[in-house]
Amino acid sequence: MLSAKVRRKIAPSNGETDNSADKQEQLLLSATICNGEDLGPFVRKAFASGKPETLLHNLRHFARSKESEIEEVCKAHYQDFILAVDDLRSLLSDVDSLKSSLSDSNSKLQSVAGPLLASLDSYLEAQTVSHNVNLALSLIFSCIKLSGLCSRSNYHLSRGNFYMALKCVDSIETEFLDKTPSSTLKRMLEKKIPEIRSHIERNVSKEFGDWLVEIRVVSRNLGQLAIGQASAARQREEDLRIKQRQAEEQSRLSLRDCVYALQEEEEDGLSGVMGDDGKDGYGNGGGNGLLGFDLTPLYRAYHIHQTLGLEDRFKQYYFENRKLQLTSDFQVSSMTPFLESHQTFFAQIAGFFIVEDQILRTGGDLISRMEVENLWETAVSKMCSVLEDQFSRMQTANHLLLIKDYVSLLGVTLRRYGYPVDALLDVLSKHRDKYHELLLSDCRTQIAEALAADKFEQMLMKKEYEYSMNVLSFQLQTSDIVPAFPYVAPFSTTVPDCCRIVRSFIEDSVSFMSHGGQLEFFDVVKKYLDRLLSEVLDEALLKLINASVHGVSQAMQVAANMAVLERACDFFFRHAAQLSGIPLRMAERGRRQFPLNNARDAAEEMLSGLLKQKVDGFMTLLENVNWMADEPTQSGNEYVNEVMIYLETLVSTAQQILPVPVLKRVMQDVLSHISEMIVGALLGDSVKRFNVNAIMGIDVDIRLLESFADNQAALLSDGDANQFKTALAEARQLINLLLSNHPENFLNPVIRERSYNTLDYRKVMTVSEKLRDPSDRLFGTFGSRAARQNPKKKSLDTLIKRLKDAS
Repeated sequence: MLSAKVRRKIAPSNGETDNSADKQEQLLLSATICNGEDLGPFVRKAFASGKPETLLHNLRHFARSKESEIEEVCKAHYQDFILAVDDLRSLLSDVDSLKSSLSDSNSKLQSVAGPLLASLDSYLEAQTVSHNVNLALSLIFSCIKLSGLCSRSNYHLSRGNFYMALKCVDSIETEFLDKTPSSTLKRMLEKKIPEIRSHIERNVSKEFGDWLVEIRVVSRNLGQLAIGQASAARQREEDLRIKQRQAEEQSRLSLRDCVYALQEEEEDGLSGVMGDDGKDGYGNGGGNGLLGFDLTPLYRAYHIHQTLGLEDRFKQYYFENRKLQLTSDFQVSSMTPFLESHQTFFAQIAGFFIVEDQILRTGGDLISRMEVENLWETAVSKMCSVLEDQFSRMQTANHLLLIKDYVSLLGVTLRRYGYPVDALLDVLSKHRDKYHELLLSDCRTQIAEALAADKFEQMLMKKEYEYSMNVLSFQLQTSDIVPAFPYVAPFSTTVPDCCRIVRSFIEDSVSFMSHGGQLEFFDVVKKYLDRLLSEVLDEALLKLINASVHGVSQAMQVAANMAVLERACDFFFRHAAQLSGIPLRMAERGRRQFPLNNARDAAEEMLSGLLKQKVDGFMTLLENVNWMADEPTQSGNEYVNEVMIYLETLVSTAQQILPVPVLKRVMQDVLSHISEMIVGALLGDSVKRFNVNAIMGIDVDIRLLESFADNQAALLSDGDANQFKTALAEARQLINLLLSNHPENFLNPVIRERSYNTLDYRKVMTVSEKLRDPSDRLFGTFGSRAARQNPKKKSLDTLIKRLKDAS
């Protein structure tokens, strides 16, 4: 022990060689162990630093430091341990005394118990006699219980409680039949028990047969109720979406602050259709008083057959009968149009499978899930066949939509019960194209009727509700300010009529595409909307423009209508996106060009053509121009004055209904036509020759037209007014060339591109040859005929010669 002490004292001396950090860590570890604290941080630190040996070394060091303390404690308690051993040795004598006392007590007990054993033998003999008496009594009581069970069985039979009667019969058969002491009573029981069971089986089978007849009517009513509730739930969802769209629209337009409380009503479901109350202990899936939907007869028959041991036979009988009922439900009457009978047809099938779902969930093993799935597959196949056949015969879009909506409601209803309806939805999707073709045909007829009724007059609205119905509902307004009434719209009645037709098309298309299993169908709706606008409406407008527009006022009205329809098309695509549940930003991202481009261009072309015809009437006054005038005119020729009066009147009228871009394009076309007429007059055979004075007069005419274009800056922007002037560019550049002192500059490519870029060199050559004026005013002042030639005349001759050589 002394050597051990020496070794323990040496261990700390080895620690003195460690650095100060190790000593500090040892001290912290020792303090932590002494205080009873957690050593987790030291362990984590050791493993984190990758030096667990250091921690182990410190722990061993601490243990060695505590060994000496343990030895001191042992020494302090050594004497106490010796004293305890001495005390135990002193108890041995007391234990020996106790053992002797117990032996004496046992001897006394044996001597006293002898008489008692004799009494026990007498008691056992009396017990044997009592057992024989009790056996006799039990046989008597058994006969009494058997008689009671027979009486109770008769009572339950008379009350129709067949299950209780069977339980009594089973008790008699299992508990008393073999133990009955009376042979007569036993023979009676063996005869009556099968008769009772046969009687009960006949009665419950009759009740089950009556239930099979009744459940067909109940199934139809149940299916109609379930589909009606699905329709009501869908309508609530639609109402919520409408309110949400209204809130979003009000927020977008910032008309006013609107707060909508969109509260979804609790879905009623079919909780009231299938009650839980039953009788005779058959309460699972019991009846409802309103529809008489009661499964008690079925469950009682099933339970009785289970009790009779005929469970499999009853399940087979039930399945075959229900399968026959379903087959009869598939029959479609040829005497009644399917449009009138389709609701009854589908409601009957829906009710059938709602009942089967209830029986599957609450009827135990009466029918298996596999059997229900097989019935459903048969039903889906038949319904798909019927739909294919009926859809192929339909030629009215509305009829097809009505049936599609009911079938989709059927799908929603039965999907809640776990039935797959994808095959039905696939049939609906398959006839998507046919439905839209029929819908396009209907819209084509409606649009043709609406256009035929148009009187090409601005629409008058006397009341605010008319403005809301015809303008605001299609977002045709150009300002958020409601105008004063009566209000004369810039469009005719054709516009709101066509907008209503297109909006109805969108809503019908979305109605067909929604609830059909396809979540994102905006692209499909947009495709058919494009077809309606570009094929149906555009073609109808083209036909109207080509066949019915004969005057400037009619053409102007049609052009104004086209501008409004362009805004309406924006609304159509936004409306389709909203109904399809697509954010407007995504719809805007996929926008295409104006689908009525052809009709718009035709309307503007028709208007321009009619205006050109009017202008042509005034331009005939060009024949009155004096092409060899002695002096240039200062106020313009007669034709330009007439044209100016007409154009100013036209602009003041057109700006009331035509949008600025349309007016700009039309007026630019008209001015370009006037420019072409002036150039054409100079090129024409009717003008053989002209002088500079006549050209100066034409220059004044063009200046008047350019002044007219400048005056439109109040209506148009400065850039648009400059575009008006560019429409006169050909006539202006030709006159500038003829009045130039150096017409030969036309041959310079740089100057030609800058100042004469609209002129054709053949036209320049033809017109230049007609400019033959011998007066000094044309080519300058000559001293005599022998004087040198005028430089301008020389330049013009050079130009003509060079152009001839180039041609």
